[in-house]
Amino acid sequence: EGILKSVNIEASSTDAEELYDKYIVEEQVINMNGDVVESQGNPNFSEGNMPAFNINLKKELYKKSIGEDFSLPLFKAEIEGKVFYIVPLVGKGLWGPVYGNIAFGEDLNTVIGATFGHDKETPGLGAEITEAFFEDQFIGKTIFDEKGKFTSIKVVKGGAMTLPSNMQIHGVDAISGGTITSNSVSDMLYDNLENYVEFIKKQK
Repeated sequence: EGILKSVNIEASSTDAEELYDKYIVEEQVINMNGDVVESQGNPNFSEGNMPAFNINLKKELYKKSIGEDFSLPLFKAEIEGKVFYIVPLVGKGLWGPVYGNIAFGEDLNTVIGATFGHDKETPGLGAEITEAFFEDQFIGKTIFDEKGKFTSIKVVKGGAMTLPSNMQIHGVDAISGGTITSNSVSDMLYDNLENYVEFIKKQK
């Protein structure tokens, strides 16, 4: 559901699978060098044939942290003739894991949607990363600057407007009173998205 929600497709438990099959046209597994090592297009999915969906991202990021080879999932969606790329995210919050999905347009730079979740963040504070007012700020932001340098997107205490004007496109406003969770989202975005830089360069 989170994968679909990041591209603005609302799914329920009853129709999630059907909508996934309709809109997710390809699953890709990418290695640390940015090469696609496995790919699966629709409509031939069977339970054991979902290479990206079955990746345990937490395990793969652990492998990265100890210097081992790791794999990354990527989901390609097609909606009304437009192609989008969805990257799953996982990180550490204040009290437990934070996670999400972020979707990019065909340029693999501009965000067209983002969804976040958590297990134990503080209600009214860090837990607000799941609210539309926070998630919607990411739409239109970019993860590379005009020179093609990876910037990620920073969740900024005091607001994105406090950044230099050329960096505001790479920033969103932090949640008031949820500084640690906001920082966790920043870290999660950087730690996950930097892994796709080589892949993105190879697509240009």
